[in-house]
Formats: sequence, C-alpha cells, structure tokens
Amino acid sequence: QLQASGGGLVQPGGSLRLSCAASGFTLGRYAIGWFRQAPGKEREGVSCIGSNDGSTYYADSVKGRFTISRDNVKNTVYLQMNSLKPEDTTVYYCATDRLATTCISYEYDDWGQGTQVTVSS
Repeated sequence: QLQASGGGLVQPGGSLRLSCAASGFTLGRYAIGWFRQAPGKEREGVSCIGSNDGSTYYADSVKGRFTISRDNVKNTVYLQMNSLKPEDTTVYYCATDRLATTCISYEYDDWGQGTQVTVSS
C-alpha cells in the first residue's frame, strides 16, 4: 500500500515536499515514480527512480526544480519540488512496480491515492 502526502497550496516560486510511504513491502526493491494528471490531459511521468541502480528520470518540465529521493529505512520516497509554477498545479500520484524500467505510467501497477498540489498567488 502506498500513502502519498505533502500536497497543498503554495505561491509561485515556493516549495513543497511530497512523501510516498509504503507499507507491506520493501520499497527499495521497486521502481518508484511520481506522476501527475491535469484535467483533460494524459498522466505524465514527473520523476522516477529505478530499483536496481537508483537511476533517476525527470520530465523536461521539472528538470532542475524537482528532486526525487528514496529513504529505504523509512520505506518512503520523496519528491522535493522547488521553484513551483502555476502549471505544476494538479494531483500528484506515486506508483511502484517491480519490473518498470521507464517513467511511463502504464508500466506501474501499484498506485497511491494522490495528493493535490496548487500553485497560486
């Protein structure tokens, strides 16, 4: 089970840290991703981290602003979001999969419930 948290309302230029806590399995053995889906748009892979080598992926729209990390002791993955923009506003989901090798949503089987991020002045 995945529990996402940390969303909220922030002004443009502000920061948020999303957390995705896993229970019932060892998160470090899985690829983990953060995804977002704006109304009327397809679900977008924001950032993912691989299970084997810890390689990371970032969508071009968030490179240099977002950082994904994993704490294997706490069994939690984080998404540090800095320099937030209004276009970052949407619901963010975390997801895992034992075999995923990309940051494409259809490769991920287990999803958390989502957390709303709103960037507005």
